[in-house]
Amino acid sequence: MSKSARNKNARSNTRNGNARPKNALTQSQVPWGTIAFFTVIGLVAFVAVGYAFMQSRSSSADESSIAGLVTKDDLSRDHVTGSVEYETDPPMGGEHDGAWQNCNGRVYDAPLRNENAVHSLEHGAVWITYRPGLDAGQVEALKTKVTGADYTFMSPYPSLDSPIVLSAWGKQVKLQDASDPRVDEFLRAFVKGPQTPEPGAACDGAKDAP
Repeated sequence: MSKSARNKNARSNTRNGNARPKNALTQSQVPWGTIAFFTVIGLVAFVAVGYAFMQSRSSSADESSIAGLVTKDDLSRDHVTGSVEYETDPPMGGEHDGAWQNCNGRVYDAPLRNENAVHSLEHGAVWITYRPGLDAGQVEALKTKVTGADYTFMSPYPSLDSPIVLSAWGKQVKLQDASDPRVDEFLRAFVKGPQTPEPGAACDGAKDAP
């Protein structure tokens, strides 16, 4: 068969649908959209896990730098209706009332009921207490730390054995002066910190008066 005849037959076979089939791999499309989607999901998950890890390391570092910090573990979280004899004064955890003290940046002018305040600590709040008679300038300095700052609250506490005490769930530090840098260190470490037994629980909508 001549070369021209072979070319003619090839063109004829192509018109009649007898052309050689293309490789299946070249016909199918690569699902780039799906690949991109799962790549993004993987990256987001990686960043989230890394961020949580760094936050936990940061919290631990802040906690370890607070001189004089007292820690208490294995605190009861039972609800009670009566009064509770606490091991520390003010308490930093333990049995408590079913209603928490509103702790959304509240400054109270009168002492609070321990059982309600402890419930707020369970929700991740920091409770700043001060001895009545503390210099007005120091009281005002503490108020600026609390006012408008969610998951913090403040009240006088007559039986304190130091001028100022900061308490979180299972954490407490006693201070002599409101200008002590440990005030900010404690707030950074424990406002909604890793010690919180009920992360995400509300800090308002309950007991609003002392």
